[in-house]
Amino acid sequence: MTTHTNSAGALAGVRILDMATVLAAPSGATLCADQGADVVKLELPDGSDALRHMQPIEGAAPLWWKVANRGKRGITLDVRKPRGRELLLSMLPRFDVLVENFRSGSMDRWGLDIATLHRANPRLIVVRLTGFGQTGPYRTRAGFARIFEAMSGFTNLTGEVGGSPLHSNFPVGDAVAGVFCAFSIAAEVARLRGDPEASGSEVDLAATEALFRILDPLPVEHERLGQVRGTAGNRTTYTAPSNMYRSADGVYFSMVASSQAIFVRLCQALGHTEWLTDPRFCNAKQRIVHLDALDTDIAHWFRGRSFAELSTLLELHEIPFSKVYDICDIEDDPHFRARNTIIRLPDPDYGSLPAPCIVPRVVGREMPVPRTGPAVGEHNEEVYAQLGLSAADLDELRAQGVV
Repeated sequence: MTTHTNSAGALAGVRILDMATVLAAPSGATLCADQGADVVKLELPDGSDALRHMQPIEGAAPLWWKVANRGKRGITLDVRKPRGRELLLSMLPRFDVLVENFRSGSMDRWGLDIATLHRANPRLIVVRLTGFGQTGPYRTRAGFARIFEAMSGFTNLTGEVGGSPLHSNFPVGDAVAGVFCAFSIAAEVARLRGDPEASGSEVDLAATEALFRILDPLPVEHERLGQVRGTAGNRTTYTAPSNMYRSADGVYFSMVASSQAIFVRLCQALGHTEWLTDPRFCNAKQRIVHLDALDTDIAHWFRGRSFAELSTLLELHEIPFSKVYDICDIEDDPHFRARNTIIRLPDPDYGSLPAPCIVPRVVGREMPVPRTGPAVGEHNEEVYAQLGLSAADLDELRAQGVV
């Protein structure tokens, strides 16, 4: 079979208007841009999106904004003003998807309720990503990643036993919700492509539910077994051994030997083949019951050897493990280098900036590298010209604070 190389992503031809702020919903639109969608980023004229003012910032350059909103064109518009609302509605027939993340009811107050949006474009996909959804008693609450993480049960799984639950130093809740946002767009686009007569839709995406959705076993283990999963340090309580360990020279590494075949190889590597017949460790169920004893012995063995020695031994016996990487390790790793896992985005201020690669890769398809996120209103003239607005019109709208 011959594979033909092309650069048209699966979402080529899909037009998305991203009027969301900060990170979760915009990241979903960015993932779609990576796959070929034409995404226009709509901001308030004052450039007040919080991501523009969130570290890392170099001088006046919002570095996180640049990489998080890659591949998008940028316009400004205040839809809360009557003329801004009018312009938005006139644009909607040119788009397939509208992404917003305002508190439930906000769009309605601005005269942009779902019925009005669908009158402007009956096939429009409206993705509404909020903290708690469009219904329920919490629908008007403000949402932030750490709130999603705490409320979904996710944070309750992290931290040391008996200690405080822990958040990570990155908004995981936003990232997970963003993936669900992109999935929602792709799913609805597929539906419309399969039926030319199909109507548009309103996607009610709650970030808290998105995080809870990935925690499949929590409800069933509670109902059927009466268990409430909580913090376990770096261990897992569903398979063993699986933990974070430390070498003699102070290197932290994660190792998983949870299947029986891998556990056999681990016992051979550590010279503890007697564990294979020890009733405490002979099968997966017993290893969980006697996890403390097993992990104490493993950790003690690892602490007596350098990481270089351990790496050689674990690789020889095909035991899954990895040093805990920081960004320097990622940049230096030969596997990541071979796969170009870090790409360089063209940027008007820096020439280029590093960022994660497009995920997933499709064999035979070489996607173009997106440029960094736009400056405030960078593409106003280009986009509004398609609506028939002249330079003089835009000057007047700027004076009115509409764009």
